[in-house]
Amino acid sequence: MTADVSSDLKSADIQLIQRILPHRYPFLLIDKVVDIDGYKTARGIKNVTMNEPHFQGHFPGTPIMPGVTIIEAMAQTSGVMLGVGMDLIDTDLLIYFMNIDKCKFRRKVVPGDVLEMNVETIRGKMGGKIFKFSGRATVDGEVAAEAEFTAMVDRSVEGA
Repeated sequence: MTADVSSDLKSADIQLIQRILPHRYPFLLIDKVVDIDGYKTARGIKNVTMNEPHFQGHFPGTPIMPGVTIIEAMAQTSGVMLGVGMDLIDTDLLIYFMNIDKCKFRRKVVPGDVLEMNVETIRGKMGGKIFKFSGRATVDGEVAAEAEFTAMVDRSVEGA
């Protein structure tokens, strides 16, 4: 599947996500990205299941999604947004964290939850290398985590 080009808002299913991001199991932390508006905003969806490897140790008997994986899911949502919005599909795109600010965890995320990551580009431009994002992860409309993060887009890898 390619991005839905029938409207200004686009989406990415798991096949398209894998054409944009290098992440794979067990570190691919999003299932789809919807409402992609260029490289300005997007909403990622993660269906949290007990099958995920981090639940074996975090915490036995009381499975809670680690906060750092929630922030990573927001970053992966941002990466897909850039990939679709800047037409970087099938380019071996790499995006690296540079900074995380204003990070707060507000609610536990547990198996059975549907985690939604709403991300927005605060700073960055088409063809640019450095982007700053704002992200908010929610479950049933309740804020689970929020953060601002900066990332570098690396197009220097072969094929990018």
